Amino acid sequence: MSNDRTPRRGVLLIVASPSGAGKTSLCRRLMADHGGLELSISMTTRGIRPGEVADRDYHFVTPEEFQALIDADAFLEWADVHGARYGSPRAPIDKALSEGRDVLFDIDWQGARQVAEKCPEDAVRVFILPPSLAELRRRLVTRSQDAEDVIERRIANAKGEIEHCDQFDYVFVNDDFDRSYAELAHIYHAERSARFRNTWVEDYRDGLLAEDV
Repeated sequence: MSNDRTPRRGVLLIVASPSGAGKTSLCRRLMADHGGLELSISMTTRGIRPGEVADRDYHFVTPEEFQALIDADAFLEWADVHGARYGSPRAPIDKALSEGRDVLFDIDWQGARQVAEKCPEDAVRVFILPPSLAELRRRLVTRSQDAEDVIERRIANAKGEIEHCDQFDYVFVNDDFDRSYAELAHIYHAERSARFRNTWVEDYRDGLLAEDV
């Protein structure tokens, strides 16, 4: 009897959190440990920065090209950010999922909501909470990436983001990195095993039932 576990449909894993809650570190670890998990690459109208590589870090397009895709409803989600536009093209995501490849989105709660509205059966939303706002502030200060006024703005924004955690399928507190990573990995593994994503099961079952033992 064949051990083939295809065809299957991929998982669209969306991870969101306030800035400083550890989302990016957890996503990087998940990607490093799971070769079949692909990061969704956003499209943007901003210019390429030193060290960036086109089609690896972002798909760089003109404002006119971006607008044409908006008009064609070709984005799962898009937003204006600091004078530039960013969006997630739908076509490569649909192709990956239909081919059984899993896609990871590292986005904010608003982007998560847009993607879930467009892909209600595929989207799995995970929200990561900080242990406290005081700890969130400490992490932001410790990483020394932002000025004090920027940190205060991020803390204020965090409160607004946390209000929307009830829109997510899974929520956990990142108070210990290893434990939080295990939780995220368990969610991913469980969703990969969901019956409706694994269309090979019916043929496999029929093969078991046909065995002469």
